[in-house]
Amino acid sequence: MHKINRFLQVWPVVLIALTLSGCAAVPFFPSATSTPLYADPAGDTPKLAHSPDKSQGIHKIKHVIIIMQENRSFDHYFGTYPGADGIPMKNGVPTVCNPDPETGQCVWPYHNPSDTNNGGPHSEGAAVADIRGGQMNGFIATMKKASAADCQPTKPAPCPSMAEDVMGYHDRSDIPNYWAYADNFVLQDRMFEPDASWSLPAHLFMISGWSASCKNLTDPSTCTDELQNPGGSGKPQDWNFAWTDLTYLLHKYDVSWAYYITEGNQPDCLDETLTCDIKPQILEEPSIFSPLPRFATVQENQQISNIKPTAEYLEAARSGTLPSVAWIVPENDDSEHPPSSIKRGQAYVTRLINAAMQGRDWESTAIFLAWDDWGGFYDHVVPPTIDQNGYGLRVPALVISPYARKGYIDHQTLSFDAYLKFIEDVFLEGARLDPLTDGRPDPRPTVRENAPQLGDLANDFDFTQPPRDPLILPEDGVSDQ
Repeated sequence: MHKINRFLQVWPVVLIALTLSGCAAVPFFPSATSTPLYADPAGDTPKLAHSPDKSQGIHKIKHVIIIMQENRSFDHYFGTYPGADGIPMKNGVPTVCNPDPETGQCVWPYHNPSDTNNGGPHSEGAAVADIRGGQMNGFIATMKKASAADCQPTKPAPCPSMAEDVMGYHDRSDIPNYWAYADNFVLQDRMFEPDASWSLPAHLFMISGWSASCKNLTDPSTCTDELQNPGGSGKPQDWNFAWTDLTYLLHKYDVSWAYYITEGNQPDCLDETLTCDIKPQILEEPSIFSPLPRFATVQENQQISNIKPTAEYLEAARSGTLPSVAWIVPENDDSEHPPSSIKRGQAYVTRLINAAMQGRDWESTAIFLAWDDWGGFYDHVVPPTIDQNGYGLRVPALVISPYARKGYIDHQTLSFDAYLKFIEDVFLEGARLDPLTDGRPDPRPTVRENAPQLGDLANDFDFTQPPRDPLILPEDGVSDQ
């Protein structure tokens, strides 16, 4: 399998060779810049790696909640949102399409009001194929190549017959609560998956800024880049995640955290096929969406108990006892992972956000809502090159807070690394997951929080404004906001 960074390096050449008239989106090629590192002569304790030039306003935030849903691209959910960098259109008609290699026709984006979608392959190889050298027109071909066997038995027909589904998009009538949050808070239209691959690597980047495989659980130096099978191809109980994750710094600085998980069924397949036998999702057991139990830092610091059921989040929000940092991940039925119900997923997310808004900690809370990868759905924006691991394709993302700017569209280049950066700036005096400063060296290629292309989530807030009132939405969706 070709590596994504090789394709990123040769985009300009491939564009000349593979241009398809009428089917290619306009490419964008940001420059890659080396990431600065900061030396720590002592090497034994975390050290200030970044001194953010901000007012004390950022410290009005006492609670950060990251809600991570599943497998949707930005264009799939917000491609027609006014003012956002959505599906290129003229007079309301899309001007981009994806070629069907079997029929020779070009398939245009279309409104798909269905509550369930099929999506497409979303492995490392699928990312390369979808991006197609920067043309962003491989989505139909990638889906067509999915084998019929891979799409059975949960789908009634072979995947290739459903290939056009990846070009479908939703609008306000389909996901009214998500659009209402965009109307009233912040929508980010350049949030890229941190890596060009599937759910497990995305969740690893979300909590650690890296995805790797390690030969020895107790030796970070044995870790190497891995975007397809991090931890190895074995069972989750055998994964070795020896590198440093954010909980290590949170523990070092005595900052409370919790990883909330809903027990039930896992939303994705361990081998990243489109369908598979259902696997259970069990509290404190490692899984695709809950990798922390296999991190050496979590084991060494005896913090497995910080992995909690989602019901405890709802109670903590109600009682005003939220931790400083919280991640929340769903089980299959609530995840929006195709073919799960979008409406049910939206209701679940609304319930989580309503709980925070109605709780005692609302006035000091920032909620970051995103979807972990693109799920095979079309997006027209070429991902920037940060390092050999990404970025991947765009995903929907929102910032919800009493201090969030109202109706603001953030055009900064972002990834889940920005969540790490914001948490580190708010709670850790700007310390970074930096092998040269955090006291626990690992061979990660880039200190992602310091990437010069990465935007700053603090720009999505106005800390001079009085805290805004909650926006309590019905779980079954609103028709107009």
